[in-house]
Amino acid sequence: MFDPNRVTFFDTTLRDGEQAAGVNLNAMEKLQIAKQMAKMRMDVIEGGFPAASPGDFNCVKSIAREVKGLTVAGLARTTEGDIRAAAQALAGAERARIHTFIASSPIHMEYTLKMTPEQVLAETRAAVSLARSLADEVEFSAEDASRSDIDFLIKLFKQAIESGATVLNIPDTVGYALPDEFGKFVKTIIDGVAAPEGVIFSVHAHDDLGLAVANSLAAVRAGVRQVEGTINGMGERGGNAALEEVVMALKTRADLYGLSYGLDTTRLYSVSRLVSRLSGVVVPPNKAVVGANAFAHESGIHQHGVLAKRETYEIMRAEDVGSVPAVMVLGKHSGRHAFRDRLDILGYQLDNDQVSRAFDIFKRLCDEKKDVTDGDIEAIISDQILAVNPEHRFELSTFAVAVGSGLATATVVIHRDGVEVRDAATGNGPIDAAYNAIKRAINFSPTLENFTIRATSPRSDSLGETVVELRYGDVTAQGRGAETDIVKASIQAYINAINRLYTQAAAREIKFEEPVNANLC
Repeated sequence: MFDPNRVTFFDTTLRDGEQAAGVNLNAMEKLQIAKQMAKMRMDVIEGGFPAASPGDFNCVKSIAREVKGLTVAGLARTTEGDIRAAAQALAGAERARIHTFIASSPIHMEYTLKMTPEQVLAETRAAVSLARSLADEVEFSAEDASRSDIDFLIKLFKQAIESGATVLNIPDTVGYALPDEFGKFVKTIIDGVAAPEGVIFSVHAHDDLGLAVANSLAAVRAGVRQVEGTINGMGERGGNAALEEVVMALKTRADLYGLSYGLDTTRLYSVSRLVSRLSGVVVPPNKAVVGANAFAHESGIHQHGVLAKRETYEIMRAEDVGSVPAVMVLGKHSGRHAFRDRLDILGYQLDNDQVSRAFDIFKRLCDEKKDVTDGDIEAIISDQILAVNPEHRFELSTFAVAVGSGLATATVVIHRDGVEVRDAATGNGPIDAAYNAIKRAINFSPTLENFTIRATSPRSDSLGETVVELRYGDVTAQGRGAETDIVKASIQAYINAINRLYTQAAAREIKFEEPVNANLC
């Protein structure tokens, strides 16, 4: 039943969020995030764009089949093929929603769609009618609504309702709107459409001007009751509205909004860390709500005030977003039960086989260092359990590096499709030399687009976690590795990214030139 005093949250981390440059989540990683969304009581998750690729179709299908307790949405353009693909992928969902969209701004209608307003209206009528015949819930989005003619938008939304739409979405697609004008804009649309009871108005704001959260809250004040966004504000260009910021604004300023919601905010921090680690998009320490410094106080005046009374400088509690760190230390004497409990606290849901493999890696790590931190455990899960690639064509066997004055050399031995190959190369450091050796060994030379390395904790014995992004042609992929040896971590990340390049190419039906003349052992 529709509750006019309740705000629902629509998470598109797995669709719009994954469109961020360099982000490349595999099916297992997406499913892990989706399960945590369900545990956090997210209302709707957009699993992907089923018609975009076989990989996206299968991801949405897997989420629809395995994740319960929420609505699973699939994105579709207004073409029949897109809509039927979404319906097929969502067939196993407890609650399914087809989310179809078409551009409504003059610039998009003229240059992108090459359609007249009348053609857009007709296209909407046909698409929404088809979608409603295939699903009980249909969301219709007018792309680039904030730059559209308001009278045309009202007409378009009325057409969508007549055709069976149950949710009407008003996107600020390019982050153009300002809060005051957007609030008035949204209210004019809601009043003009005069939708029947039960039809929900939604907002989808982008952060190009840093106003996505402010615009979303302005829309809520104007009557919108569904907010779309992503965890950590992840997304293409400047990103999307950060859902954790929107919900905590509603919670903190309940005196102003007086609206309810279903999200369990105590899981925000763990889900934020999970999304950050699996996507490779680092959360800035000063990020609102979930940043490492969100509840840190260094100023003496602030420290004194917080010690005297917490509310002097804290408008919300760290406990409310689940960011209070656990005090239990895990080490070589820790058992499987304690390890599984810590995984749950950190926001991971693994099956018994995955827990067993992770626990074995954890125990081996305990032999190398006294205590294992949460960061170490997260690296184990994200880099050695969830990052496993189904097309594991290349696997590191062994390596050796030597560093001298101004010169580094590396030798690598790699299994390529079960065949052992090896080569050596020089470079301006051990990692550069190792990467050159890998490229020679497999006769495959992708471009290194990005390379980052960080410690999983402030301790000197922490794991070094490496994230690399590779490009070959127009295909990009990200790889991760985590080891106490940062050179090995870097090599593993590089090989993992190469494996993912092949997976991405296969999903897009792109054929890479097969490596030849490699140095067989």
